[in-house]
Amino acid sequence: MPSFRLDGRRALVTGAGRGIGLAAATALAGAGADVTLCARTRDEIEIVAAAINGQGGKAGALPLDVTDRVAVVEALRDQAPFDILLNNAGINRPGAFLDVGLDDFDAVFDLNVRAVFNLTQLVVAKLLAAGRSGSIINVSSQLGHVGASERSIYVTSKFAIEGLTKALAVELGPRGIRVNAIAPTFTDTPLTRSYGLGEAQLAALSTKIKLGRIGRVEDLMGAVVFLASDASALVTGTSLLVDGGWTAD
Repeated sequence: MPSFRLDGRRALVTGAGRGIGLAAATALAGAGADVTLCARTRDEIEIVAAAINGQGGKAGALPLDVTDRVAVVEALRDQAPFDILLNNAGINRPGAFLDVGLDDFDAVFDLNVRAVFNLTQLVVAKLLAAGRSGSIINVSSQLGHVGASERSIYVTSKFAIEGLTKALAVELGPRGIRVNAIAPTFTDTPLTRSYGLGEAQLAALSTKIKLGRIGRVEDLMGAVVFLASDASALVTGTSLLVDGGWTAD
């Protein structure tokens, strides 16, 4: 039986102060990884790191704006290679196609795509220089597989992440680095709550999810550990849909 344990491995998680990133960091630490939590808000990730350490895990905080390549290069300069990278930080700017502007497009793509590309490039370079294998996990979305009204920029960014995942899997596979995506359905997080959806809207969303409810962050924890661990040793270039059946029809 291959192990789901991650003892002795270093993991970097972006957007780790809340929501999916917080859950993912907790799951990785619970499986034995030494986790570095990355986000712009220092207080949030320091609280999470302290909680993980207090429960016997290993975690540290790395306050960082991942859209700032100069700052990212500097922050990673003296870091040992990360065996696991979870690209989770992301945003959404919903709006009718004719109403969203180029500033919205640039903001979403800077974080959802450009920052992922840049950070992955830096992490992979260190892995290759050290002759080490690794696992890159990109948080995509069910909307990287299907369309949605008033989500044109977000959908485009997540389709880009799906493409990047496959391209890097092909290129890096021979070097022992696996690259996969996780594609969640609509999940209850501080970000999604900020959209101000009412009970009727949440109920309508739930009808599209075959299991009858919106996602919870803990629904993604097993998928994260699986893709990070040797249990998925022959899995690369795929997108693991954790969508409750949204895209099944």
